[in-house]
Amino acid sequence: MTVKNIYRKAGITAVAALLASTLWGFSDDLFQISKNLDVFASVYKEVNLNYVDDINSAKMVKTGVDAMLNGLDPYTEFVPESEIEDYKLHYVSTQYGGIGTSIFSRNGKVYVSEAFEGFPAQKADIRAGDQIVKINEIELTSRNSDQVSLLLKGSKGAGVKLLVKRGDAPAFEKSLIREEIKQPNVSYYGMVDGNMGYIKLDKFLENSADEVTTALVNIKKNNPNGIILDLRSNGGGILQEAVKIVNLFVQRDVEVVSQKGKIKEKNFTYRTVTAPLEGNLPLVVLVNGRSASASEIVAGALQDLDRAVIIGQRSYGKGLVQQTFSLPYSSLVKITIAKYFIPSGRCVQALDYAHRKDDGSVVKMADSSLHEFKTRAGRSVYDGSGVYPDLMVKQERFADITQTLVSKYYMFDYANLYRNSHPKINPAKTFTLTDVDYADFVKYLSGKNYSYSTASEKMLTALKTEAAKDKQFAELQPELEALKNKLASTKKNDLQAHKTEIKQILENEISSRYYFEKGRYEANFKYDKELAKAVTVLQDKPQLASILKGDGTYKVIGKPQLTLAASKPEVDTDDN
Repeated sequence: MTVKNIYRKAGITAVAALLASTLWGFSDDLFQISKNLDVFASVYKEVNLNYVDDINSAKMVKTGVDAMLNGLDPYTEFVPESEIEDYKLHYVSTQYGGIGTSIFSRNGKVYVSEAFEGFPAQKADIRAGDQIVKINEIELTSRNSDQVSLLLKGSKGAGVKLLVKRGDAPAFEKSLIREEIKQPNVSYYGMVDGNMGYIKLDKFLENSADEVTTALVNIKKNNPNGIILDLRSNGGGILQEAVKIVNLFVQRDVEVVSQKGKIKEKNFTYRTVTAPLEGNLPLVVLVNGRSASASEIVAGALQDLDRAVIIGQRSYGKGLVQQTFSLPYSSLVKITIAKYFIPSGRCVQALDYAHRKDDGSVVKMADSSLHEFKTRAGRSVYDGSGVYPDLMVKQERFADITQTLVSKYYMFDYANLYRNSHPKINPAKTFTLTDVDYADFVKYLSGKNYSYSTASEKMLTALKTEAAKDKQFAELQPELEALKNKLASTKKNDLQAHKTEIKQILENEISSRYYFEKGRYEANFKYDKELAKAVTVLQDKPQLASILKGDGTYKVIGKPQLTLAASKPEVDTDDN
């Protein structure tokens, strides 16, 4: 046998061994899958046949499936047939048949929290604060908000009759015709200070890129000096919509994002495909800790391409892509299939679901494991931590008294009273509560319970507890009581000490009673620190250029210190 034949035979043997090993492994995987499914089915059958009480078999299976998926990540989930419509409403489309209100339950009663402008409820003069007593003669007592919402929804063109109560006045009936309710992705656009165009994008569902395009076209008619794209608290949505929105601001054939997973056929690179609608105007993107997923693709890509300055707080850090798969009986499963990478090559995923602790808790990417990447102009950016803003604006916390007045609905209720006694107010952008108005609100609070514990009082209570454990309470009691009285005296002044932020919430609520959601935005513009910073940066051309060039004059990007809690943003996202 020649040397060549020896090598050939050895090669054939090696290939055969490799093939046998692969098939054996594949066969072993199939055996394990079959075995585990058989065990699961057998347990399900025996419990159904033998359990002492009646059980809800569908609920039991969903509980089992949910438990199986919970060990992966919060975005991989099973959606049974009964929840498909809600899933589509939240993650795919915002269209449904209804009257155009949002509602909430309070003390066993159902109230309108918002009436959307231009829809049946608003056109019938149903207002925020109105109590809905009956729907089509059905009493709403003891029904929760979800159940009432289902009663309000229905086919477009179908009638619905409401019994409504407003304040102390007698109840009255309203007959409405349901319309197709389509909540926009762009909730507001217009001009702000400095002749800057402003676009508020709430989500990345169907047609979001078209809505941003429409907003941008209309803004450009005003010859703006710059554009502000507000992605704060935008939990994301469809990945392709994010790519289209980036394409509005950058040139054709530029890589925006790539997704990479275990299955090569699902790996894609998304590039811009058309010329930009606005490739030159200065651009700022606003983000915060609830900006996630598709929001981070837009903000991160525009940062990596040095096309926009990012302002606000570090974004959430979701760098995962989901895809839905159809299952039998009209159910589906949404599975994380890949991670996404923005133009610099970084992935912004902040929580490491693949390496949980023994107790199942999720760990953050360690600072030592973060990697440095470069933007197109050579600025340093980092992976594993969300999108870190070029300019940080500290997010201030509302005072305890303000949060208490909101949570107890005193702000909400006062806005309703104000609306009922004031036929009109100034435009929302210029509306302010006078000192007389504010004094009236303080008077309205007289006799109402809005007690709360400040952080200092909580610390004092903890100190008392520890002192009692150490048997030092008697010795410290005079000092502790004096401190308690001083804190109580200070709290009495809280309505005046925090007057500015309380007025901010009140003006927001009152403006919405006259000008709806648009009024909320416009009333808040004068208090919005991130927006004010964006306008300032867009007006300061040297600073803007320095940030985008990374020339060192403005040191704005640093290696982030991770502080993200292991929690989900309010809106889960389906990125593919």
